[in-house]
Amino acid sequence: MSQEVREQYQQYMENPLLWPILDALRKKPSGWKVHTLSSHLTDFGFMPVLDSSADKDLFKRNFLIMNALYQLQETLLPESWLQVQAMDIVLLTSQGSEHQIDQQDPLRDYYLNWQNYEAEEGEVKRLLNEFWSRYREFVGTKVDSNLDRTKALKLFELPEDAGAKEIRKTWRKLALRWHPDRENGDSERFRILCEAWNVLRV
Repeated sequence: MSQEVREQYQQYMENPLLWPILDALRKKPSGWKVHTLSSHLTDFGFMPVLDSSADKDLFKRNFLIMNALYQLQETLLPESWLQVQAMDIVLLTSQGSEHQIDQQDPLRDYYLNWQNYEAEEGEVKRLLNEFWSRYREFVGTKVDSNLDRTKALKLFELPEDAGAKEIRKTWRKLALRWHPDRENGDSERFRILCEAWNVLRV
């Protein structure tokens, strides 16, 4: 798979674990490890059994969490810095501007490449769709049959011809701004934005 095709393949691969992980980090910014995050996500119904093989299930859980952490690290800059280490995950809310993402980090490159999840593209999309559905239920969203692409783009304040990359960037920015755990967050607005993203992400 060429670099260009790979980037297109990954454009829509928004890992919905970003948001429950962010919930957890905002409530408890330090003291997390990948396996404790996995247990936390399992308790809330976000981490089902991913493989009948125990070893593969563990690998896939770790992969999805690390992938979400690296995506979240990029999303939170420059406001915050997320330290991504398997045994020491820390959210530093006031030191984002002091840090830069290492684009040459082989670990980051590995976990952001969905091919390393060892699944077909369709399986990964299905899995992420299921995760997204669980998260929407968790935040209390309901399917709005009247919400189409045009209305969703208006909610995002984007033009009709907005591309996938611009849409995803805007979604993350708006989600961070209105997330209920933020000081000036708005749970109802966040739920509406979740519905708009659900329309636009496909």
